[in-house]
Amino acid sequence: MGMTRRVLFAAALTGVALLGQTIATGQTAPAPTAAATPAATLAGPLPSWNDGPSKRAILDFVAKVTKEGGPDFVPVAERIAVFDNDGTLWAEQPMYFQFLFAVDRIRALAPQHPEWKTTEPFASVLRGDIHAALAGGEHAILKLIAATHAGLTTDEFDQVVKQWLATARHPTTGQPYTSMVYQPMLELLEHLRANGLKTYIVSGGGVEFMRAFAEATYGIPPEQVIGSSGKQKFELRDGAPALVKLAEIDFIDDNEGKPLAIHKHIGRRPIAAFGNSDGDLAMLQWTAAGRGPSLCIYVHHTDAQREWAYDRQSKVGRLDKGIDEATAKGWTIVDMKNDWKTIYPPAAR
Repeated sequence: MGMTRRVLFAAALTGVALLGQTIATGQTAPAPTAAATPAATLAGPLPSWNDGPSKRAILDFVAKVTKEGGPDFVPVAERIAVFDNDGTLWAEQPMYFQFLFAVDRIRALAPQHPEWKTTEPFASVLRGDIHAALAGGEHAILKLIAATHAGLTTDEFDQVVKQWLATARHPTTGQPYTSMVYQPMLELLEHLRANGLKTYIVSGGGVEFMRAFAEATYGIPPEQVIGSSGKQKFELRDGAPALVKLAEIDFIDDNEGKPLAIHKHIGRRPIAAFGNSDGDLAMLQWTAAGRGPSLCIYVHHTDAQREWAYDRQSKVGRLDKGIDEATAKGWTIVDMKNDWKTIYPPAAR
């Protein structure tokens, strides 16, 4: 589309939807299926994982870094695990969920802005022609940013996101977005925390968008969520202090930005890192370069029946350079089709 990668991730930060960039897999994902037996009734850790190299790599790593007196023991304070969000903890196809949020927000605000029917890029968004909406490049994106985010206080934005998540449904599966989290990864988060590892999200998505659901969905509190961010200003509204969102980019937490953000916000190098795309490669490289033991895992989307199958050619969540480096360096590559007994949580969760 002629836009720079920075502009694309600026769009991700602010929720502008690149709806035209769906992957051409020819696959349609069915509705999420529940596990045959709730995880809580199954014996042992990681019950939704099939026995195999991936599960063993995780369990062996946790065992050795927590064995006091062992050569690979890691003190609790240094047990940091970082996770990408889109495509690693929840689904990301056919487009990033935050993009869908922004488009829904434009449509919801449209009655208050009749001029949008004849004003670009809003007119194209309202017609469903996202390619045309983004033909204006960065200028068009900034207009969409201002319309969907700017002027809201941080508290107002949090409520808008939570309300959307409570009612919105995925366009392919018809499921709530928070139902499209990965059951095996939820179990992994629980297993790591049970063994003293502190879990963080480090994602290219908007930090305030993710903080609206991360604690309830993943058990990860807001202060352990790192993401892309926009600028804000402090002001008094009706005599009360407020932080107000501006239509300006502050930081893009993707690619090389991820190690920078980890150092800035955490101050410790992780011992475990989990991603699914080339955007996570620098984070995994940074983790692997530590002095002690490390665990680097790529989630490889290989299940076109229960989820989606994509990697090198995908415009969303492309995994190309990352899978080559993971293979060369012996990192763990999780094959979703073969390593996971189920994809999504049981319906009753």
